[in-house]
Amino acid sequence: MSTHVTAPAADFEEHRPRMFGIAYRMLGSAAEAEDTVQEAYLRWSSADRGAIEHPGAWLAKVVTRLCLTHLTSARARREEYVGAWLPEPVLTGGGALGPMESAQQRDSVSMALLVLLEQLTPVERAVYVLREAFAYGHRDIAALLDLSEPNCRQLYRRAAARVAAGQETAGDGKGGADQEGGTGRDGGAAREPRFQPEPERWRSLVDTFLSAARTGDLTRLEGLLAADVRYVADGGGVVGAARRPILGRDKVARFVIGALGKYAAGLPVGVAEVNGAPALLFGDTAVLLVQFDNGLVSGVQAVVNPEKLAFLRRQLSHS
Repeated sequence: MSTHVTAPAADFEEHRPRMFGIAYRMLGSAAEAEDTVQEAYLRWSSADRGAIEHPGAWLAKVVTRLCLTHLTSARARREEYVGAWLPEPVLTGGGALGPMESAQQRDSVSMALLVLLEQLTPVERAVYVLREAFAYGHRDIAALLDLSEPNCRQLYRRAAARVAAGQETAGDGKGGADQEGGTGRDGGAAREPRFQPEPERWRSLVDTFLSAARTGDLTRLEGLLAADVRYVADGGGVVGAARRPILGRDKVARFVIGALGKYAAGLPVGVAEVNGAPALLFGDTAVLLVQFDNGLVSGVQAVVNPEKLAFLRRQLSHS
């Protein structure tokens, strides 16, 4: 009979950031990622330590496989989700999702990419996340997923091609199959900006955008928006929000003026790094990510579902 020894919590904590980072990118939900890591701890604490040669690899495998199981049921829940679905926003300035030194590392947690990953099968998503975000080799990924290395390479090529196609479609302003609202429950494929303005330039642009919106200057605001600008809001049916993405300069301008006047009047506005990019925080009730393309607002993503802001509120309370 094997001797089971409870693994010290310190050993587990050493690998927690990577596990949370994998789970969040796989699931698009900080709350579900936390639950997954907790389940991994339960398995770790009762495991036979003598049988675990590489704790980091063992834990990564457990978390990845838990995520694969979870994604099967999550897809059914997403189909029933009220309105557009966006990932849960996470403050990334403190390293909650791993290093953010490079553009590739920031892209791996961007709202735009996480929405596109919803189009992949669970196994494709696992391969893509492990390869792109954590630089696992195909041999290591094959071991984590109990697949052959050639199969992993094929899955990665397929996933990368689908992500690239989704980015190209978003860049064309077509937004997927649904011309009014992208891809329905997934909120449409958010366009990837051609460039990310420097922080000071971004702040200047967004201050001008907010000023025009809050003063109700429709003409000025329209002049700040790209012709094919897209506004996506995630209220989850819990709070008032547009249930379908809004497309076009005139419609977006009118909606933003109305929404800020109705829901954000008097709220303090702060700036923080969210999912690897600067974002506006309206108190702790809304997160607004504003994307720019050639100096014009090309996309706005608003998360106002209070259930999706719980993790971020805890982060803010500890900052």
